[in-house]
Amino acid sequence: MNSIKWIVLGLGSAAIGLSMSACSLAPANTATTSTNTTPASTESPTQVASAPQGYRKVELVQRIESPWGMAWLPDGRLLISGKLGKLQVVQDGKLLPTTIAGVPPVMSQGQGGLMDVSIHPRFAENRLIYLTYSHGTPDANRTRVARAVLDGNTLRDLKVIFEVNQAKSGTQHFGSRIAWLPDNTMLVSIGDGGNPPVSLNGELIRKQAQNLNSRLGKVVRLNDDGSVPRDNPFVNKPNADPAVWSYGHRNIQGLAVDPTSKRVWASEHGSKGGDELNLVAAGQNYGWPVVTHSKEYWGDEITQERSRPGMVDPKIVWTPATAPGGLLFYTGDRFPAWRGNLFSSGMVSRDIKRIELDAQGNVRRQEAIKIGQRVRDVSQGPDGLIYFITDDGILWRLEPT
Repeated sequence: MNSIKWIVLGLGSAAIGLSMSACSLAPANTATTSTNTTPASTESPTQVASAPQGYRKVELVQRIESPWGMAWLPDGRLLISGKLGKLQVVQDGKLLPTTIAGVPPVMSQGQGGLMDVSIHPRFAENRLIYLTYSHGTPDANRTRVARAVLDGNTLRDLKVIFEVNQAKSGTQHFGSRIAWLPDNTMLVSIGDGGNPPVSLNGELIRKQAQNLNSRLGKVVRLNDDGSVPRDNPFVNKPNADPAVWSYGHRNIQGLAVDPTSKRVWASEHGSKGGDELNLVAAGQNYGWPVVTHSKEYWGDEITQERSRPGMVDPKIVWTPATAPGGLLFYTGDRFPAWRGNLFSSGMVSRDIKRIELDAQGNVRRQEAIKIGQRVRDVSQGPDGLIYFITDDGILWRLEPT
């Protein structure tokens, strides 16, 4: 059942009037409206600021199955990947009853399943769709990247173009977010494989994040056909996988490229606390598990080190954990005060962080936009509004007031 709910948020205690913005996804029926104010975020190390922008959150579509990622098609349709293996379609404010055919079989257990969906930067010409997913069994599985041609409502010529080079046990830490660089190469995040006691080759699997010959705990850079670009940072390094672009990561589920500076940002899950926002660059080591601000889930220290020369410090450390999902750089004109801001979805924090950056890539301040549900991914629509999906299967939209 589709429904729409308006919740108005803004600055101060004054009541804010409502005016519905036109959008192809908006259903015609309306429900209740309530008012609220945005509470300030208290996470360090950034200064907290109230948004100079009034907004409301609008519930658009319900009953989306296990949503994970979103991708907009040029015709205005929205693709939503579901962990159980369905590629779902929202069109004209409705969740279509028919899903996209031709999705590969996935291992949908634990954190695994069908994860990100992304379209090629030249999709209008080549119709290429990219998927990340977990393949195998709970005892032997890996992250895969596949691409296919979208022909109507069917994926054709599907091909696995990349996979992790080591099978692992357990159903955790697949990473799996996709982002495109200006040269039309793609970045894909790969998780470290899981928490203790998950092991590989006689040691905790998390240590693979520091092993350059492993794809676990990495961001990899690929050509659009899955081949390795010749200018990747470790192409000529012995005993290193040439696909590796950056390393020392635990489990990145947010990747975004700043359209102005072309810098790459990643949001990364810590263990107990210590979630991170990182400015990611080619060839750099981000420390996990040698340095971290997080602890084991049962409270023990993972390491005493919080920083080390040769390892890149995070721009933000979130403790308590936010469990960050997708990232978005806002470039639209519907929220003028937010243009150029970075938005990070939070599952445990049940909010969206609005993050202001300066021209040098430093974090100036952040604000928590309270949602009240686990926010899995956030995206900018073709109408310049901000859309997000929550784990309870709902598509929402932020609108200016």
